[in-house]
Amino acid sequence: MKALRWLVILAYLAFGALPLGYMLLTSIKHKQDTISVEPKLIPTASGATVADDSVLFPATVEGYRNLAKPNLGSDHSFFYFLGNSVLIGVLSTAASVTLGTACAYGFSRFRIAGAKDWLFFILSTRFMPPLAVVAPVLIMYRELKLENTHAGLILLYTTFNMSLSVWLMKGFIDEIPQAYEEAALVDGYSRMQAFFRVILPQARTGMAVTAVFCLISAWNEYGFAMTLNNSRAVTVPVYFAGLQGNIDGLPWPQIAAGALLFVAPIVVFTVLVRKHLLRGVTFGTIKQ
Repeated sequence: MKALRWLVILAYLAFGALPLGYMLLTSIKHKQDTISVEPKLIPTASGATVADDSVLFPATVEGYRNLAKPNLGSDHSFFYFLGNSVLIGVLSTAASVTLGTACAYGFSRFRIAGAKDWLFFILSTRFMPPLAVVAPVLIMYRELKLENTHAGLILLYTTFNMSLSVWLMKGFIDEIPQAYEEAALVDGYSRMQAFFRVILPQARTGMAVTAVFCLISAWNEYGFAMTLNNSRAVTVPVYFAGLQGNIDGLPWPQIAAGALLFVAPIVVFTVLVRKHLLRGVTFGTIKQ
């Protein structure tokens, strides 16, 4: 049974990693291989001239090298846009989780008039597609001078992720026994001290799960990033879209290399918090 379990796990891992593996192979191919009519799984030298280096070196890192070069019509390389994505994604995720945790704690521990209605209103903000409000947001941002700024996207992503953060964190905080706080209050802790020293350590699992979802949402967002920016705060998804205007056609090795580097931070972050994610799946299913 153990061997069968490992066989199933390895088969699922191979199937799940297949897109990443194909992108890795594409990133080290010459462009001739990526646009060839005959599919080529591994880099080859077919279609190359005698003077072409691909005759001797079928694999190449040119796709990665091109990431450091600005594209036609742009003053910045891929890594500038990756830095924008990191800055906007990390700060908006931190703000969403922080505000969502504080708001969820209030709904979980205090009597609030119309709490159910407020929670439904918070949830209802996710009913409407975000792009349905892109026009009024654009007009508002132009008036407030937030267009083409990092702060504008951070504020926007934080707002849209708040509903998810509040609902996820409320579920986790509801599972933390109030007796822990009551004991801390009896020992002389203030409500704020009890929150930071009792609730937050117990809620770190929920915060890790919420952070993953919020980061993925902000990391992959394209519509607002494209509409509200044209140079300063452009993120990687918009950078990829801009490659469509390349005079020599789409540089597939460069796109594959950039996509791998773009996915890497999410994979690393998910691996770092994997213990909390696994615990979050079963959190609250076993009553003490």
